[in-house]
Amino acid sequence: MTHLHEQVASRAAAWRAESYSSTEHPAIAEILEWAHVPETGHARFLRRPQLRALETYWYLRLVEKTPHVFDLYRKFYPKQSELLSALGLNHSGIKEYVLDEGLEALLKRIETDDSFVRDFDLESLRETLTLDYPSYILALAMGAGKTILMGAIFATEFAMALEYPDGPFVQNALVFAPGKTILESLRELVEVPYEKILPPRFFKPFAASVKLTFTRDGEKDVPVIRGSSFNVVVTNTEKIRIQKETIRKSDLGGLFPAGREDEARSEVANLRLQAIASLPHLAVFSDEAHHTYGQSLDVELKKVRKTVDYLAANTNVICVVNTTGTPYFQRQPLRDVVVWYGLSEGIKDDILKDLAGNIQAYDFSGEAKAYVAHVIVDFFKDYGHVTLPNGAPAKLALYFPQNNDLKELKPVIDHTLVTIGQSPALCLVNTSDETMTKQADIDAFNRLNDPSAPHRVILLVNKGTEGWNCPSLFACALARKLKTSNNFVLQAATRCLRQVPGNKTKARVYLSSDNFTVLDKQLQETYGETIADLNHTGQETRHARIVLRKLDLPPLVVTQLVRTVIKKDGGGSPLRLEKPEMRRAGGLSKSVFTIAEQESTFNVLRQVDPTVTIETVPDTTDAYAAAVDLAARYRLDLWALYDELKRLYGNEDIPSAHLNDLASQVEAQTRAYGVKEEKVDVALALVKPEGFAKRFDASGAEVYTADIIYPRDREHLLLSWETMKTHNAGAFGFHYSPYDFDSNPEKSFFEQMLGHLNLKAGEIEDIYFTGAVTDPNKTDFYVEYKDEKGKWRHYTPDFVIRRKPDQGKKAASGKVFIVEIKREHDRAHPLDGENGRKAVALRKWEALNPERLQYQMIFTASDTVSADQLQEAKTFVEGIET
Repeated sequence: MTHLHEQVASRAAAWRAESYSSTEHPAIAEILEWAHVPETGHARFLRRPQLRALETYWYLRLVEKTPHVFDLYRKFYPKQSELLSALGLNHSGIKEYVLDEGLEALLKRIETDDSFVRDFDLESLRETLTLDYPSYILALAMGAGKTILMGAIFATEFAMALEYPDGPFVQNALVFAPGKTILESLRELVEVPYEKILPPRFFKPFAASVKLTFTRDGEKDVPVIRGSSFNVVVTNTEKIRIQKETIRKSDLGGLFPAGREDEARSEVANLRLQAIASLPHLAVFSDEAHHTYGQSLDVELKKVRKTVDYLAANTNVICVVNTTGTPYFQRQPLRDVVVWYGLSEGIKDDILKDLAGNIQAYDFSGEAKAYVAHVIVDFFKDYGHVTLPNGAPAKLALYFPQNNDLKELKPVIDHTLVTIGQSPALCLVNTSDETMTKQADIDAFNRLNDPSAPHRVILLVNKGTEGWNCPSLFACALARKLKTSNNFVLQAATRCLRQVPGNKTKARVYLSSDNFTVLDKQLQETYGETIADLNHTGQETRHARIVLRKLDLPPLVVTQLVRTVIKKDGGGSPLRLEKPEMRRAGGLSKSVFTIAEQESTFNVLRQVDPTVTIETVPDTTDAYAAAVDLAARYRLDLWALYDELKRLYGNEDIPSAHLNDLASQVEAQTRAYGVKEEKVDVALALVKPEGFAKRFDASGAEVYTADIIYPRDREHLLLSWETMKTHNAGAFGFHYSPYDFDSNPEKSFFEQMLGHLNLKAGEIEDIYFTGAVTDPNKTDFYVEYKDEKGKWRHYTPDFVIRRKPDQGKKAASGKVFIVEIKREHDRAHPLDGENGRKAVALRKWEALNPERLQYQMIFTASDTVSADQLQEAKTFVEGIET
C-alpha cells in the first residue's frame, strides 16, 4: 500500500508533464516553468526537493482545490480496505469494530472517544480527522531548505493574488516558530532572493506589496494595519497563542499598574491575536512542525491548534502548511504528510554529506575519558587537513548531557590536543550556563562559518542541536550515555551533515554503543530509516561551484531578425463606442429563468407557467472602474477610455452586463496591429557576471560563482583550468572553471581543439565551452525556437571558436565558428523534432551572418570526435576559407 505522499507525488508529476495545465489560473504555469532553467530543466534557484514540494503544494491548491487531507484519502483509496490500511487502521480490534459498526461509526468514535484513541495510539490520526481546515505537512530532511520553501510558497501565493485579485489565493501569511532560537533563523525569510523565484513581471508588484513583520518581546500589538493584505507576520507560538504570555515585568513598562502584570500579559496575547485575525485570506505556516506533532503531541499541539482554530473561526484561513524533517510519530507515519524527502534522499542528492560507513560505535565500558581522547585523536588524524572549498577547516562538535560532564572532561580534551601537537585554544565552549560561556564565546560560535574562525573543537551543552547551520562541521560525538534523550541523540548526531558545493569528504558520527542503539531507534521513529540504511546510502549527485575566470569577454555581434508589433494604417483612430442595447422597464431589467427541469417540480408548476420573468435591479459599476478594467485588458490609455465612457453614460453607472459588449468593441477597434521584421545588429554577451553570485575567496578577492549539480557517474566530465594549465600554454578556454561537459564527445572535442590551438593558434582569439551556461541571466548567447507545443524555448550551442578582430576595423569581434555535438542516434530525428528545430534556428542565424558566423553539427557514435570530424574546425582555426 502506497502512502498518501506517494499518491500525491505521482499525480503532481503528471501535472508537471502536462506543463501545469488543467487549471483556470494559467499564470501558475508561467511561474513554475520559470523556476526551471531553459534547456537543462534544472531548478533556477530552488533545490530539487524545494521545487517538487512547491509544485505539489500548487497541485493540491489548484487541481485538487485545496482539499481536507481526509478528503484526499477518500479519493485516492476508494475501497474501504485500502482506506483503513492507508490510515494505519490495521489492528484486528479496529477491523472487527468496522465489521460490526461500519466505517463512519469508527471515524466518529476516533473523534470523540479519548480512551479508544489512547488504546490504539490514534492521537495523530484524530488530528487529521477533526481539523476544520486544510492542513498539510511538507516533510523535508535537514538541509533541504524548509525556510526558503515557506518563502517560495507565500511569494507565489501573493503573486497569484495580485494577478487574480478575486481568486482563491493567500493574501496574508502567519509563520509560526516554536522558540526564540528558531525564530532568529527565520530572519532568513527577509534575505530570500524572491526575484529568483518569481518571473520579473510577477516579482515587481510582489516586492512593492509585501511587508514582513517579526513580533518582539514586550510589544503590545502586532504592527500591521487591520484588514490589510500582503503581510508576512513571523512569530513563535508563545507570542500570540491563547494563553497568558510569559513576558518579563521590565518589558511591560507602564502598560499596566503594578500588581496587574497577569492582566497585561493576557491583553498582549489578545491584541496580537486580534491583529492576526483581522487579516483576510490567511495561510498559516508552522516551521519545525515536529515540535507540535512529535513527542509533545498531547501538550504542545493543543496550544498551537487552539490558536489556529481561533484564527480559522475569525478569518478565512485558506490552509495550514507545516514544514518538518520528522514525518513520523513513534514509528507511525503522520497522516497529513503530502511531501516526504528523507535523509537518504538528501545524501543521494548531495544536499547532505555522505555518511556511508562512518557511523562509528565504541564500547569503552563507561570510560568517558578514554572515549573523548580517542575521538580527538581520530578526528585530527582523518580531518586535520580537511577544508571546505572556501578554506574553512573541518570542525568537530562534542555534545555533553550536563555542564558537570563538560567540566570533568574538558581537561582530558585539552591534554589530548597538546599530546597530538594541537593547541587547547582550538576549543570553543557554548552552553546555557553564563558562568561557562561569555558573550565573546557566543559571538565566536556565530562566526564559525567564517573561513578565518580559529576554533575547531566545539564543546556544547544544550546548544547546537536545532537551527545550527555550520557546513564546516564534519564530525559529531556524544560524550556520555543519556538517561533521557527526547531525540537529542538524533539531532546532535546529524548536525554535521549539512553540505556545500564542491565538498567530497564524508561526515563522521562518534557514538558509544548505548547511544548507537538509541540513534538507530530514533532514526526509525523520526525518519522511518535505520543506521544500516544510511550506511548503504551513497551520493548519486554532486554539487560543484564554477568560478568565472574571464570577465571582460567582448560581445558577439550578430545580425538578427527583430519582430516589432506596429499599428497598421488606420489603426490609430480614436475610440468611438456605442452603448449596448438593454431591455429596461422602470429601471429594472428583465431576466428569464426556467424554474424547473425536473419532472416532479414541473408537474407542480405546469398549471401556471414553468417559465417566469423576474425583474431585478442590474449590477452596475462606475465609469472609472470600468475604464481601469478595459485599459488593463487592452493596454490602452486609461483617461481616453474614461472620457469615452463618460460621453456615453454621463453621470450614470454602467450596467455590468454592458462590459463584455464594450470590451468587444474596444478589441475590434484596437486590433489593427501587424508584425514588422527588420535586420538589426545585436551584441550578445557570452557571459554576464551580474547573473552570477558575487563572493570572496580565501584570499579576500572578489569572485563570481554559480553552483551546479551533476550525476556522480559524470564526475569525469568536469575539466578544470588547474588540471589543464600545464598543457595549455596559450591559456585558451576556461572562461569559467571547471567546465562541466554533458558527454564524452564534448570533452573529446574540447581537449583535441585545445591541443591544436596550442600548436597552431594563428589568428584565433579563444575557444569557449558554452553548452552548460544557458540561463538567460548569465548569458545572451542562445537561439530561440518553438517547440512542438508552440512555446518559445532557448537553445545554446556547445562551443564557440572566435577569431581575433580584423585589424583596422571597428567590429567588436572577428568571425566565430559555432559547434554542436550530438550522438549518432540523434541524426535520424526529423527536422520538426527538437534537434531539427534547434538546427534550423541556428542555420537561419548563419544565413543572416555569412561574414560573421559558421556553424557545424557533429554526430558521433563513440565517445570521441574523429579527426575527419574535426577538420572543418581546424580549417577555420588555420584561416582557410571554405
